[in-house]
Amino acid sequence: MDPAFVIGVVLAFGALVAMITMEGASFEALLIPAPMILVLGSTIGVGIASHTLRDTIQAVKSLGRMVRGPQSTPEAVIPFLVGYAEKARGEGLLALEQELDDAPDPFTRKALQALADGTDAEDLRTVMDDEIVATSSRNRVASKFFGSLGGYAPTIGIVGTVVSLTHVLEKLDEPDHLGPMIAAAFVATLWGLLSANFIWNPIAGRLGRIAAVETERMTLVSEGMLAIQAGSAPHLLQERLEAMSGAAPAAKKQKKDAEPAEGAR
Repeated sequence: MDPAFVIGVVLAFGALVAMITMEGASFEALLIPAPMILVLGSTIGVGIASHTLRDTIQAVKSLGRMVRGPQSTPEAVIPFLVGYAEKARGEGLLALEQELDDAPDPFTRKALQALADGTDAEDLRTVMDDEIVATSSRNRVASKFFGSLGGYAPTIGIVGTVVSLTHVLEKLDEPDHLGPMIAAAFVATLWGLLSANFIWNPIAGRLGRIAAVETERMTLVSEGMLAIQAGSAPHLLQERLEAMSGAAPAAKKQKKDAEPAEGAR
């Protein structure tokens, strides 16, 4: 699990609480149910209205993945692919069927099965590319859904403030109550900006980043499997995948890890 989202949101709200405390403001003045219900409820409502019901369900389901983070980094799949290349070179593509149960993810498992079944290179590329496009499309839908909530929330907050100020104007004959009423009116704008920048936009941004990481990982798997099918040498495959992912070459990593040990001697 990647705790970045939880850490970031807690830090953001913690800074807000610190400011309120240092300013000597009242939490009760900000936690007013009416504007909160309007902003949060209406934002979600117009978000649903601007998408299909299927998009909404898909976006809600993506929240678990958003909290957990990516399944793995693109670099983590490279040792698996190099191992498959070594096995295929020594025992043939059919031997890759033995690796299905230990595959790191469903996409890799499907590609391994296709290789073991003797799928044509062109057909294999088509199948994997289609899977990558479909997954990327689903991830973009979820990210756009929450991004749209982040766009609607501030405007809905302004709507809530206007509605409250209209009520304030009806009470001009009660000057003693105008101050608290005006302050309460701006709580809707606060929650519109707060929910957009502390909740919806971070969720959208994180889902977009997870989508990019998963697409990169699937692309590495696709290129690796095609190279294995073509009979690429394991060490050449490793160098190519490391270059594609921006990972440090294994030899350099080993050398770097060995330096502190040598220095300790």
